Amino acid sequence: MYIDNKLYVAHCENGELCLTGKMCNRHGLIAGATGTGKTVSLQVLAETFSQAGVPVFAADMKGDLSGISQEGKMSGFIEKRCPEFGISAPEFQGCPTRVYDVFGEQGTAMRTTVSEMGPQLMARLMELNDVQAGVLNVVFRIADDKGLLLIDLKDLRLMLDFVGKNASMFTTQYGNISSASIGAIVRSVLAIESEGGDKFFGEPAFDINDLLDTEKGKGVISLLAADKLMLRPKMYSTFLLWLLSELYENLPEVGDMELPKLVFFFDEAHMLFDGTSKALTDKLEQIIRLIRSKGVGIYFVTQSPTDIPEDILGQLGNRIQHALRAYTPKDQKAVRTAAETFRQNKAFNTADAIMNLGTGEALVSFLDEKGAPAIVERAKILFPLSQIGAITAGQRLDIRNAAPARIREYDNYFDRESAYEVLTAANDEIARQKDEAALQKAEAERAKLEAKAQKEREKAEKAEQKASSSISRGLLGTIAAAAATSFARSMATQAARSIGGTSTRRSTSAGSSLLDGLFGSATKTATNTATRKITNELLKGLFK
Repeated sequence: MYIDNKLYVAHCENGELCLTGKMCNRHGLIAGATGTGKTVSLQVLAETFSQAGVPVFAADMKGDLSGISQEGKMSGFIEKRCPEFGISAPEFQGCPTRVYDVFGEQGTAMRTTVSEMGPQLMARLMELNDVQAGVLNVVFRIADDKGLLLIDLKDLRLMLDFVGKNASMFTTQYGNISSASIGAIVRSVLAIESEGGDKFFGEPAFDINDLLDTEKGKGVISLLAADKLMLRPKMYSTFLLWLLSELYENLPEVGDMELPKLVFFFDEAHMLFDGTSKALTDKLEQIIRLIRSKGVGIYFVTQSPTDIPEDILGQLGNRIQHALRAYTPKDQKAVRTAAETFRQNKAFNTADAIMNLGTGEALVSFLDEKGAPAIVERAKILFPLSQIGAITAGQRLDIRNAAPARIREYDNYFDRESAYEVLTAANDEIARQKDEAALQKAEAERAKLEAKAQKEREKAEKAEQKASSSISRGLLGTIAAAAATSFARSMATQAARSIGGTSTRRSTSAGSSLLDGLFGSATKTATNTATRKITNELLKGLFK
């Protein structure tokens, strides 16, 4: 509740407990076991910041936080609490709210590009080892050097394929690129796509300046529907890490302001640090330490302070600690650790108090005007003035449709020319050139075979001509010999018959016998059809 420039969020025996405006960017922590009131405390803080004109971003893990958009109403619980807080008639009111969803289902699409995510966060998202992360960094560098935009996962996948196939080209300039690492990264990309990560990347990419809007003097509360996203812890935490990185890199320095420019709630914060590399944890620590100078306050929400690395926990000055359970030695140690993070109050034992807090109760310590933590107080958190609990699907749709036109534009996905289109065109051109070269090679081979066949035909014709000439000469010799023999015999017979007084009729028969002898001898000499044909032609020409 924002009253008289005070961010009033809790009440203890000593009176109101208020956040100091110019110390709200010194970050904070809301911790406690499940069911102890963390979400309501988050809602109270968020609506109080909104009433003060400070925009808020928060992940809505179960949909419960969406009620902040609607006006609250009196209940038995609130009616009982009013006298405790000195409130007679609560002014119930909702907050200006926008709903977002990485998958574009329960709110306006909120996405980024692969290039904006960067190799370090992409490596975390894909759970790559150090060697694979190094190769991914090289792939990003090659894409930058060649002017290839990595917008969505298909861009990254084709870029990996390009680098893998041409690794030898890049070894000298960028170092060794293992095909095994490329294969592992490609498998990780496919796994992300199968989990819906293809909707996570694309354009239009979200502009973090849209988180800084106000309406009618109130800060706009941007809620990210995370009930589906939190089932993929790496994707959830990596996306929020990207948002923090974008805020850090793009917002100008403003120093300590009277009120923050933005308050960022990171629910289920333990997901952020599970499996996070030392390098990334160090980077996060740096962001948290320096982002306050850009007017941004970060508030982690988790079950136990031990979920937060010690170096980061030390930077969280504003704290609300709900009850913790301590059934095991490990739980008891966590309670003692949580108690030791507070400035002790002599009125009670902090560790004992943590285990005995009721629902809606908390140990509270905020930074004072000088930035020093106040003595811890056992307090009751103020009830929200907005609706407690989730809104309906119809109300969610109304909020989505009521957003400014520039916000609704995020739902209009487009796919401009990027690495995928450029590399696909290049691959198509290479394939075309290969097809053309193959066609030319086939044509040359056909021509070569044709020439060889022609040569074989010419050789066969020459052989046939040579064979024909040999046969002709042989036949002529045979015919001449046969003719001579027949002639001699004829002459001898004729002479003998002339002496014997044979008639002219027998002389004629002798000439006929001579011809028969010639034809018969020659024909018998021809042993095949082709030879016979030649023989017949020669004889016809000879005796024409």
